[in-house]
Amino acid sequence: MTTTEARHVRKGSVEIDPYSAPHIYYGSKGEQGGVLKSRAYSSVFEPLSQSLVDSDRKGPTRRQSQDDAARKPRRFLIPVDSTLKSLLAREDTDNNMQITIDDDGPKVLSVGTAASNGFNRADIRGTYMLSNLLQELTLAQDYGRKHIILDEARLNENPVNRLSRLIKTCFWDGLTRRIDGSVIEKVGRDPKDWTPNPQPRVYVPRGAPEQYEYYTKLARERPEIRLDVQWLPTEKITGEYVRDLNDRPGLLAVAMEECIDPKTGEKDLRGVPFVVPGGRFNEVYGWDSYMESLGLLVNDREDLAKAMVINFCFCIKHYGKVLNANRSYYLGRSQPPFLTDMALRVYERIKTTPGALEFLRSAIFAAIKEYYSVWTAEPRLDPITGLSRYRPEGVGVPPETESTHFAHVLQPYADKYGMSFQEFVRAYNHRKVNEPELDEYFLHDRAVRESGHDTSYRLEKVAANLATIDLNSLLYKYEADIARTIRHFFGDHLIMPAEYCAEGMRPGQIETSAAWDRRAKRRRVAIDRYLWNDSKGMYFDYDTVKKEQTTYESVTTFWAMWAGLSTPRQAAALVIKALPKFEEFGGLVSGSKESRGVTSLARPNRQWDYPYGWAPQQMLAWTGLLRYGYQEEAERLAYKWLYLVTKAFVDFNGVVVEKYNVTRPVDPHKVDAEYGNQGSDFKGVAREGFGWVNASYVYGLQIVNAHMKRALGACTRYDTFHAATEQNVEALQN
Repeated sequence: MTTTEARHVRKGSVEIDPYSAPHIYYGSKGEQGGVLKSRAYSSVFEPLSQSLVDSDRKGPTRRQSQDDAARKPRRFLIPVDSTLKSLLAREDTDNNMQITIDDDGPKVLSVGTAASNGFNRADIRGTYMLSNLLQELTLAQDYGRKHIILDEARLNENPVNRLSRLIKTCFWDGLTRRIDGSVIEKVGRDPKDWTPNPQPRVYVPRGAPEQYEYYTKLARERPEIRLDVQWLPTEKITGEYVRDLNDRPGLLAVAMEECIDPKTGEKDLRGVPFVVPGGRFNEVYGWDSYMESLGLLVNDREDLAKAMVINFCFCIKHYGKVLNANRSYYLGRSQPPFLTDMALRVYERIKTTPGALEFLRSAIFAAIKEYYSVWTAEPRLDPITGLSRYRPEGVGVPPETESTHFAHVLQPYADKYGMSFQEFVRAYNHRKVNEPELDEYFLHDRAVRESGHDTSYRLEKVAANLATIDLNSLLYKYEADIARTIRHFFGDHLIMPAEYCAEGMRPGQIETSAAWDRRAKRRRVAIDRYLWNDSKGMYFDYDTVKKEQTTYESVTTFWAMWAGLSTPRQAAALVIKALPKFEEFGGLVSGSKESRGVTSLARPNRQWDYPYGWAPQQMLAWTGLLRYGYQEEAERLAYKWLYLVTKAFVDFNGVVVEKYNVTRPVDPHKVDAEYGNQGSDFKGVAREGFGWVNASYVYGLQIVNAHMKRALGACTRYDTFHAATEQNVEALQN
């Protein structure tokens, strides 16, 4: 960099918070406001406090070097492109555009200091600081910066603070989507569309004619995007109808809101925003959205959490359920239901704002419709036990999977009929061949996917028959929440409107708290009878066909504590007997090693089994433990999980992924289960993290104490932290 260039950078710089979001820190010079003061300076100027100290000094003032770290934190004057190229050439030895502990470069890079106009050099050392430098340079490139003045504080920032900051200021925005004309050609593309000629397509429910008009107008005005707009039928959507959409898959419309077009000044529509999971998942997903909302509320983003509730209400109103995701092939499939808790948490944050009570009313209407039409109706309701199952309707092979995903299952049948693989799939889907065993296999496969736990040996080939503890805990929570809300907010008299009436209901039907209290009590009795195992001190799933409890030990046993249906005695048993089965180095594992069984080439790992841990299981368990007064256990488990996420973030270039191997202290994000791991495939800088892990991080930090947060910032393992804490306690006692 020439002296002239350096002077230009200094002159245009502004004094801003070194931890500002990238769009502020790297945005156009001078546009973000702030105190107009040189960010990199070397001058006769001294801070006022120092001038007062030296006021009686004799002789002329010496020119000060601001490289003195004791006077001011260091800043670096960096040419972006050349430094980035040099950094990657030296440090990224495995050529994946990331700097991690797996790379064997020198782990040091010399850069110029800003105070000396780049003349003096300083070393940036270690994987963490170098990977942060890579991330910052990548972001600077995004904003078109050729030269930057970079605060060292952004490179050696406490990793807990850095990840928390990125989640709040970058990741949520990076994961936010909306569906409307501004992005339809992008969001309409489906990586799971295996048809020969993919094109953006949107299906609109008959109850939203304004959206049909909006999208058809868009298709006319912008023929180059090839948008195909289709009505959904008014009659009940069947498995056969969903199957027939497989040749022309598309988005399902979600909520839109009126706005004013700034160009024309006329009324228009725009999509209500939502947060996606991340990776290859770019739609409105069911239980991911709830988990994300927990983090959004911590970060004061109730606007997004509220918007996702509105989208859920739209889906229930028009499609009858919270969808697995808003794609046509998910029309028959839901996901674990969390709407009531989600809506109540949002309401608590917005209750003083206009329209808050109507927002809550709509959400409860939607939850009631979903409860009646999905979870307590055939085929999901088991009439004998009164409990519910994941049992979605459908026909044929799930179309969203890769063509070879079921090859090991289907190829023998294709050989039996003398057909090619694709010929057999089409013949089977359209019932040209009859194979009851395959029907049973795919019934359970669809149920596994609806459960959100795809896949697990707990559910394989049996999921649709199981009254699971997770689903029935959630429905107990629905019943209790609806009863409490009707009683406390709606005068114990909620009148159902026509658009939220399920089959068999009548417009104007009155819902009261007493009826919902009775439902909750009946479900609790049934859960205790069929799912609780007193001798083992935990809940198990119940096979409604074999009429017996299963033996698979699942961490979903703690969902009962989250829902508040366990008695204090049951909660104590869960903590004493069940918790040791699932607690591992990095938190809770999905299922016990014994229940998973032996793995091999013929019986590979499943991602929802041992040794993998998932953010939803952690958050629900923490909340359940706190609900019953087990603060110490909740803090310990939260610490372990947060440590695992932090350590991978520090050692592997800021990675935040979908799931973790909670038994691996070193590289827990490296997962060898069937779907790999989402969130790790990025170049230079992670821009989104992964939705529910982002949420679990900021949510978990609300649970651990200040001493724990400091230890996490130093990447201290829990066993080391605990031993040090015990030593301090002993020292104080002596």
